[in-house]
Amino acid sequence: MNRRRFLGAAGAGAAALVAGCDYSLSDGVLNACHAGMPPHLRTHALVAAAWRGIDPRNVWDAHCHVFGNGDSGQGLWINPAMERIWSPAQYVQRLFYMNAGCAHDSPGRIDASVVDRLLNQCEAMPEGFRALLFAFDWARDDAGNPVPERSTFFVPDAYAAELARRHPDHFEWAASVHPYAPDARDRLDAAKARGARAVKWLPSAQNIDPASARCDRFYAQLSDLKLPLITHAGDERAVQGHGEHLGNPLLLRRPLDAGVQVVVAHCASLGMGRDLDHGGTALVPNFDLFARLMDEPRPRANLRGDISAVTQGNRMDVVEVLLARRDWHARLVNGSDYPLPGILPLVSLPALVARNLLDPGASAPLRELRNHNTLLFDFVLKRSLARGGNGFAPSVFETRAFFAPT
Repeated sequence: MNRRRFLGAAGAGAAALVAGCDYSLSDGVLNACHAGMPPHLRTHALVAAAWRGIDPRNVWDAHCHVFGNGDSGQGLWINPAMERIWSPAQYVQRLFYMNAGCAHDSPGRIDASVVDRLLNQCEAMPEGFRALLFAFDWARDDAGNPVPERSTFFVPDAYAAELARRHPDHFEWAASVHPYAPDARDRLDAAKARGARAVKWLPSAQNIDPASARCDRFYAQLSDLKLPLITHAGDERAVQGHGEHLGNPLLLRRPLDAGVQVVVAHCASLGMGRDLDHGGTALVPNFDLFARLMDEPRPRANLRGDISAVTQGNRMDVVEVLLARRDWHARLVNGSDYPLPGILPLVSLPALVARNLLDPGASAPLRELRNHNTLLFDFVLKRSLARGGNGFAPSVFETRAFFAPT
């Protein structure tokens, strides 16, 4: 633990700089990973206000990662470069992930400790709250073969499904099926049979072109199975990629036109994309391309955006727009992007206060809350955001009806 803390502290400034975050030392560097929840936080007025008007039974955190190094023998994998100090950027990145997830250092305990911490956080939430755990497929070549050397991590469908089976009061799960895989359609059927609530993609990391005709049969099956597609859009900084062009939000018209329920992760809130509607030469913010999809003349009822990670320093420029666009709120869903909110340099509370998006009095309890429960921190922070009296509507957080329609 001491070695990891030292290396993490040494790399904190560099990691924050690379992420483009508005980082403040007052927020701290490493998550303290305190156990339990002190009574004064559990009953704090800020926490109570966050739950006011919301039924916890309808609150599913729609963007939650599980991870590990495979020491449980259940198929988890991370790229070996992330464990080599001579690959400093990836090495420090792994240390931050592990600290954010409060992973245990002891050999043979990393996978289990990540789950234990996540489970404990869910148990501290009001009854009915659940986290949607993501599987994560390999990066694959154009023939559909796994390419481990171009992958950052791998989480098998079976692993996420088993966690949800063992802890049905706290976890749901989303499969991750690469559409180029030879057995993709069989895996989709299997995921649905095991209770998957969605399918998760990260196109630029996994080498998926969402606009390719080769995905059409996959999209038809997703639509038939009524499985939403949660897909990253915009630039990706957390894992290595195959080209940021694959994150262009306009590429998602193809699954939308096929009738797939598409959730655009992070509302495409990072980076620039080519304006494919006007020749493809001009670069415009990916968030503007997402907004174009949301505002098309015939609104797409099957298009949604998730607001995970939008409070990060390199994404927070979009928060004011998201708050103001009340007409979008029925098509927004909340997710934490766990464990990333537990990486302290990523979310600057002073920066949110400086933008008049957060009351200054909320900073101290939020800062303390993050060291005890990252999931609750993310929820309370987003429920506390407001501009001109406008906060996110309760429907943004009551996501159960979308993933489990009656």
